[in-house]
Amino acid sequence: MLFVEYPKCTTCKKARKWLDQQGWEYTSRHIKEENPTAEELREWHQKSGLPLKRFFNTSGALYREMGLKDKLADMSEEEQYALLATDGMLVKRPILAGENFVLTGFKEKEWEEKWKLYQ
Repeated sequence: MLFVEYPKCTTCKKARKWLDQQGWEYTSRHIKEENPTAEELREWHQKSGLPLKRFFNTSGALYREMGLKDKLADMSEEEQYALLATDGMLVKRPILAGENFVLTGFKEKEWEEKWKLYQ
């Protein structure tokens, strides 16, 4: 599995601790140093079954500075993938990408449900 995180993020720290406690094996990737590509984001979005907006860090400063709340509705999915790929700070984190699933953000209950399916 791939664990995409921003190490200073408290939610990412909680998720990492939880993964370690469960004994999950994963590869960690710093979202700012190695931003997800548009292709990765497209694949993760499709695997996740989530609305594309869930991949945006809507509480982030950059999201607010760019006024994306009002702009996303007028953008195509391809434009949104391209935008997300420009800066890791636009992307919701952490992301846990497994072979058959993708989780965004850390909601322990959701992660526990996946843990039960894949342990």
